[in-house]
Amino acid sequence: MQVASMHFKERASERLNDEVLRANLGKIKGKFVANRKRSLSELDDFEATRDAGRAIRQRALDDLDVWLESFEASATARGAKVLFAQTPAEINKLVLDIAARHGVRKIIKSKSMVSEESALDHAIEGAGLTVVETDLGEYILQINDYEPPSHIIGPALHKTKEEVAELFHRKHGTPKKDVIEDLCLEARGVLREHYLTADMGISGGNFFVAETGSVVLVTNEGNATLTTTLPKVHVAISGIEKIVPTLEDVATLMRLLPRSATGQSISNYVDILTGPRGAGEFHGVDHMYFIVVDSGRSEVLGSEVREALRCIRCGACMNHCPVYQNIGGHSYGWVYPGPIGSILTPMYVGLENALDLPQASTMCNQCGVVCPVRIPLPDLQRKLREREFAEDLRPWYERAAVRLWAWAACRPALYALGTRIGVRVLRTLAGPDGMIHRLPLFGAGWTTGRDMPAPAGRTFRELYAKRGGTSR
Repeated sequence: MQVASMHFKERASERLNDEVLRANLGKIKGKFVANRKRSLSELDDFEATRDAGRAIRQRALDDLDVWLESFEASATARGAKVLFAQTPAEINKLVLDIAARHGVRKIIKSKSMVSEESALDHAIEGAGLTVVETDLGEYILQINDYEPPSHIIGPALHKTKEEVAELFHRKHGTPKKDVIEDLCLEARGVLREHYLTADMGISGGNFFVAETGSVVLVTNEGNATLTTTLPKVHVAISGIEKIVPTLEDVATLMRLLPRSATGQSISNYVDILTGPRGAGEFHGVDHMYFIVVDSGRSEVLGSEVREALRCIRCGACMNHCPVYQNIGGHSYGWVYPGPIGSILTPMYVGLENALDLPQASTMCNQCGVVCPVRIPLPDLQRKLREREFAEDLRPWYERAAVRLWAWAACRPALYALGTRIGVRVLRTLAGPDGMIHRLPLFGAGWTTGRDMPAPAGRTFRELYAKRGGTSR
């Protein structure tokens, strides 16, 4: 997927003026957030379950090399082949090598975020093969000229029913439909032929289980089940951080994942796939491959933001983030949007290519509060901001302003004088309603889209002293 994260400000400004997008995002928030709240009440102790989930994910990361070796040994013992990809280009090469080895002409895919990192679909088509996305959202985006996904669990949630109806009418040559169920049936009819004629299926992996060498897939449409069992070859692709030690750990994480994602107690389909079809077995593939991807994850593991790798891709941080809910996922310019994307994208594509993403936060900590595995997202965003200043990646005037503020803050008398002058100046900028509608110079951008209450014209210390308090 093409990296456009360096254009975050321009893309965000454009989408802030898209009323249709903001209406669609509002529907998402109302549905997912309310459902999450309701489903969490089913757990006896949600906070204890979160603690357990955090511990499982951290345990895997702390000894990741051990669990990777264990996974490779377990998967190999059950007849699968485990391959490792260091870069996105290696992912594509491995997939195409597997396709050539088995004479593959048509590939079907269920949703895989890692394959978005490598633009795998384009590589497959470039090799002269056919690839069809089977997740409904991903299929909609594919036939719309490979539009990028805008959400981790609902890639086409930014689209209206009318947009999808027009797209199906244009691409399928069918009468335009206005009922969602009819649109789903139309997509199912189109995709069914591909399920029955595909030579290879590609999936992502919610979890790779070290104990059994299995991949766990969590879906609501059943497409992953068909993609991974009907063709003769199955390739599961996921990052090294998706390793979990045991199936018991998966059971605990499954109490968190669907509830945090869509607000369901359990997803409609949970597939645990272990090796190719054995003797006497009716279901399953003839050949099974795992592609375990690094692609920058080792660097994250050794960095100050390593906790971000605990992510189980539920999307809860996006569903609750006031920034995401106003600008949508495309503004972030790469595979992972929202608060988690503001950390992972700079680490995967280079901080210099995503300078504004760590700034894309109000620091309200809604994302951190709802994260099922307790990733301290605002703290990690702050660490990346610190890196930007330490490496002189922010604009010179920002760095100069912060250094000036730091210099003054180390001189209490001077700082107190500056604040006394500052609050009086700001008071003069207030309108009749007591609000500041426009700040001059460097503050102009802040008030372009918001108003700010004017201060009282006195500092806190002055007001406190006036009430009889003592100030040091």
